[in-house]
Amino acid sequence: MACCGCGCFKRCKPRYRRHVDSIFPSNPDDGIVTSNMERLTFYALSAPEKLDRIGAYLAQRLSRDIQRNKAGYVSVAMQALDELLKACHAPSLNLFVESFLTMVQLLLESSNPEFQQLATRSFMTFANIEEDTPSYHRRYDFFISKFSSMCFHYGSDERLISMQRLSGLRGLQGVIRKTVSDDLQNIWESPHMDKIVPALLINMQAATQSSGTAPSSNSTGLSLDDDEDNPCKLAELCLRDLVGRAGFGHLKSVLRPLFRFLDEHQAWSPNDFAKFTMHTVMFSVQSQYTYMV
Repeated sequence: MACCGCGCFKRCKPRYRRHVDSIFPSNPDDGIVTSNMERLTFYALSAPEKLDRIGAYLAQRLSRDIQRNKAGYVSVAMQALDELLKACHAPSLNLFVESFLTMVQLLLESSNPEFQQLATRSFMTFANIEEDTPSYHRRYDFFISKFSSMCFHYGSDERLISMQRLSGLRGLQGVIRKTVSDDLQNIWESPHMDKIVPALLINMQAATQSSGTAPSSNSTGLSLDDDEDNPCKLAELCLRDLVGRAGFGHLKSVLRPLFRFLDEHQAWSPNDFAKFTMHTVMFSVQSQYTYMV
């Protein structure tokens, strides 16, 4: 029968899957098929109830391409996710975000540094999106642990060390930005702060160890251009942001692991790094809470 041909199976495939499949080129190095991505975005905007299915199918394809180490298709999938996140604002976006975070986690769990960089960039895109609905079931524990561990990356390749640490710091910056004002995501809990604060301080201290003196700090903060490729400066900026957002009940959660780090690393003598750290905290804390430092 004519309907038994391969064309029949293609027509029987759900429409949202056909749209997703169409954005992947035959040659993975060609990049995303732009015209088909525009059609997928229009379809998602027209039928937002399909967003969760689109996300789940993209996650399915991504998992397969990661296992086969098809970097081109992995990049296409994450680019599609980023564009859909930025374009779609609907009540069903929450379900779509779950698939997105699953895909980011898959990339971070891989041993490929390039996949981890891709995951971090996508997570930063997500962190910049304002959501209208609360995320009751969403947890960021894995991302806090993974991004913190990346901040401690060691090895013989200096370029890879810097790249991984910068990715970890940017990931933490995204987590802080996404969760610090969400009452349902208590990032101030000790298990989280005990990972985040040392991850920031170890990179700030690295500059002290390499130069023999603590980097200068100022009350006006750092320019974004200086932060792009410098783990020490990005870590300082993250610490400033974290301390500046801490309220009365949360500041101690930041200071406790900070002082523990300084004690364990014998940073009080000589005290260049300790003074630099406390200077950073003092100029970042909200003025009404300076008496607590």
